[in-house]
Amino acid sequence: MQSKAFFSKKMLYFASNSILICFEVMDSAEREIRKKTLIIMAIIVLVILIAGFSYYIYQKELQISEMSDAFTLEKEALMDEAFELSTTYEGQIARIGNDSLIALLTSEQMKVQRLMEEVRTVKVTNEKRINELSREIVTLRSVLRSYVTQIDSLNSANEQLRDEKDRMTRRYQQATTTVAQLTKDKEKLTERVTLASRLDAVGIQFKLINTRGREVKKINNQADQIVFTFQIAKNISAPVGEKILYFRIMKPDDDILQKPNSGVFHFEGKDITYSMLMPVEYDGEEMPLTVYWKIEEYLSAGTYRIDIFADGNQIGRRSFVLER
Repeated sequence: MQSKAFFSKKMLYFASNSILICFEVMDSAEREIRKKTLIIMAIIVLVILIAGFSYYIYQKELQISEMSDAFTLEKEALMDEAFELSTTYEGQIARIGNDSLIALLTSEQMKVQRLMEEVRTVKVTNEKRINELSREIVTLRSVLRSYVTQIDSLNSANEQLRDEKDRMTRRYQQATTTVAQLTKDKEKLTERVTLASRLDAVGIQFKLINTRGREVKKINNQADQIVFTFQIAKNISAPVGEKILYFRIMKPDDDILQKPNSGVFHFEGKDITYSMLMPVEYDGEEMPLTVYWKIEEYLSAGTYRIDIFADGNQIGRRSFVLER
């Protein structure tokens, strides 16, 4: 407005000086006529100047209005772009699981939000600041592109790692299954080998004899011993050498017959009592054996049972009935 007033004063000053100069060179006779003419001319000049100045003011106001409208549109565009940029940052944060990268993206998103607030409050006439904010948005978008590239690369690497992990998991499961099957096969083979190498007492027979060695049928005053006969079957897979055979004779009431010198042996993780034992030298061939139980206690009639053990295994069993 000061420049407009200065321009008007200069024009008026110019017009006044022109009129005064004219008055000085004119004679007094013509002054009256020329005075009116000059006044009319001055008025015309002033009207022209005022019209020109009004047109100039109108054009400036029109230009300012157009610029204001343009800046308003640019401000709205900046708000839309900033909102879109913030939303994009939010979407990228949701795509990743890297804490460090999330922190960086969150920091940049906060910058965008602060910029949005400044765009919202900046005056549309502040062309300089609007241009600065526009450049800042361009910078933030460039930063976002670099982060998107990193995220895509990271996600691609993570996808490859997941695929590799899945492959390794499948291989591990296959290997575990194979190992489990091999272990099971080994256990079965070990069991077969154990069974194959185990001694076997077969053909177990019993009888009662008196003091003369003659057989008696019932438990009476003449019965002196119970005689058990059996064979250790031929087994070329069984280890040869000295073997200790343990015998357990179970009465009808499930009590075990024992002598004062009877002891215990280890079987299936615990110590159990035996009735008698016999050391033998086994050579892998069939071996007939006989053991005697001296009757020194009262034996009731009923069903008895003899179990034979060797090398920690039960190798034979036979039930028998004693009558009175």
